Amino acid sequence: MLTKIFGAAVQGIDATPVTIEVNSTRGSLFSMVGLPDSAVKESFQRIVSAIQYNGYKMPITSLTINMAPADIRKEGSAYDLPLAIGVLQATEQIPVGEQQPRYLMMGELSLDGSLQPIRGALPIAIMARAMSYEGLILPRQNAREAAVVNQLAVYGVENIKEVIDFISYAKPLVPTEVNTREEFYARQADFSLDFDDVKGQENVKRAIEVAAAGGHNILLIGAPGSGKSMLSKRIPSILPPLSLSESLETTKIHSVAGKLPANMGLITKRPFRDPHHTISIVAMTGGGNYPQPGEISLAHNGILFLDELPEFNRNVLEVLRQPLEDRKITISRVKSNVEYPAGFMLVASMNPCPCGYYNHPTKDCVCTPKQVQKYLNRISGPLLDRIDLQIEVVPVPFEKMSDARPAESSAAIRERVVHARRIQELRYADNPGIHCNAQMTSKLLARYARPDNTGLAMLKHAMQRLNLSARAYDRILKVSRTIADLEGCEQIQTPHLAEAIGYRNLDREDWAG
Repeated sequence: MLTKIFGAAVQGIDATPVTIEVNSTRGSLFSMVGLPDSAVKESFQRIVSAIQYNGYKMPITSLTINMAPADIRKEGSAYDLPLAIGVLQATEQIPVGEQQPRYLMMGELSLDGSLQPIRGALPIAIMARAMSYEGLILPRQNAREAAVVNQLAVYGVENIKEVIDFISYAKPLVPTEVNTREEFYARQADFSLDFDDVKGQENVKRAIEVAAAGGHNILLIGAPGSGKSMLSKRIPSILPPLSLSESLETTKIHSVAGKLPANMGLITKRPFRDPHHTISIVAMTGGGNYPQPGEISLAHNGILFLDELPEFNRNVLEVLRQPLEDRKITISRVKSNVEYPAGFMLVASMNPCPCGYYNHPTKDCVCTPKQVQKYLNRISGPLLDRIDLQIEVVPVPFEKMSDARPAESSAAIRERVVHARRIQELRYADNPGIHCNAQMTSKLLARYARPDNTGLAMLKHAMQRLNLSARAYDRILKVSRTIADLEGCEQIQTPHLAEAIGYRNLDREDWAG
């Protein structure tokens, strides 16, 4: 008997429909075709155990399984459930229900038939709705994640027996329901870290506010204990809230990577990824034999925080250059190309020298000028050019630390940031893909970030004195535009340019002696 079950394959952050055909004939052979990987082929042993444990038999017949389309590689153990149901139907142990073609199913089987969570439930659900399936059957741990997709019945099941009873009309399944909007908006402002804990550092907090308002990359340079990491970890609390579309895209990436906690719906807060400096190129950018999203994609719509920037492998840092410009990363393999989004805000921190105390107000640096320069040279000029703000963090004096008065809260700063972003969204409404000042093209710079003659003269002097590149020139104009937006000014003024130039500390010829 020939039967068909419907599943899906995840490619990149999207899913493709897969039809699983199972044919049972006389004989004792088992064959599986359609580009299954080793994990799919190993499923036969799990299927046999799950079927027998639940009171069914594994008959001695020839089973031929085809997974179409045959030119797409089928990866992972999520095909266990549709394969097991197909085997039971092909051997006529359970009926083929009339409703079955309207449902798509995926799930990994344990030996007792219970279901384990899978990756990519959200993109599979989005594809199922687009393909006009009425429902999706998958492990209960993935049900809330998939149920955020409306106009699709999502059934979370504990074991294969529940699926068999549903197909056989013996026992109905109750669809999982999630109030997406209510849950989404209720959890957006729930932050454990707040800027009201930060004493002093007013100039640094101002620079961080500018970076958040325009989506700019920022580098914090300072001695150990000056507060670089503490400040960086509080940046998500002042960024604009995720929109529903951004949340959906972010959740898809984390779902495909298997990073979503069990029973979780949409991601409601911007990601904050802080990989260790020993990270490899593949872990940073994504890839592998079976491509998976890397840290730069997991930070999409959020922050990628690189602590101790010079300690990262130089090759790892250099691969960031293209994603910082293009906001995407393409993983190329012999048989396929996979593209992942990588629209992140880079936040980095570093010591000014090997000992960490260069330019420290009270402690002496033991490094020679050559050692300081060599340490700074671990970060290439092209990468530094892509960092809009380079700000020095000085240790907080005792008088500031002992001040009992609370500092300005993240909520107050966030209000100004959101107002500036709203101005930018309206300004770039007719430019698809441009949402903030950091993403401005050259044409938009010439249109919206053109300083007056006095400002141009100041900028020319700074360019010559600091020997800045053309890219650094663009960065200064973008930051100036953001400062003007925070001030509510239509035109960039000289003070805005002066502040933006002051945020390029490492470009000063006298900074490292």
